[in-house]
Amino acid sequence: MSTRGNTRGVVYVHSSPSAVCPHVEWAISGTLGTRVELKWTAQPAAPGQLRAECSWGAEQGMGGRLVSALKAWPMIRFEVTEEPSQGVDGERFCYAPGLGLWRGRTSANGDIVVGEDQLRALASNSRSGEPLAHKLDELLGSNWDEALEPFRRAGDGAPVTWLHQVG
Repeated sequence: MSTRGNTRGVVYVHSSPSAVCPHVEWAISGTLGTRVELKWTAQPAAPGQLRAECSWGAEQGMGGRLVSALKAWPMIRFEVTEEPSQGVDGERFCYAPGLGLWRGRTSANGDIVVGEDQLRALASNSRSGEPLAHKLDELLGSNWDEALEPFRRAGDGAPVTWLHQVG
């Protein structure tokens, strides 16, 4: 009997070459255990590439498993969110070519949560303003936000597919 709770989240594929789109669907399908057919639309921020998003409902930790499956294609840009659930912080994962993967914990309202241990390490290792600001930007995922923001804006109003994990 599983003691893990259920949660939900969203997979945003901000840009993918058309030849990779079926592989992305297969990766999400295999991870969720249900057939996925995404509604792909043109990505104006990257001509010739496509974008899609889907909401999912499954057990806690599914966000990380989805990310592991999607990282197989380093040419795509994506984000995966997992909402906070009973006793577990939410998470946001961002992937951008050239930057790799960023992962952050999120609060109930979606803010990035920086833990006490992270702040103590930051304070002890960064004695001046500029290195401190740079490390804080890293903890908050600022480079990923900057790289993905044009792709997020281009997807406003795009269709969303709803998915649920099987059994």
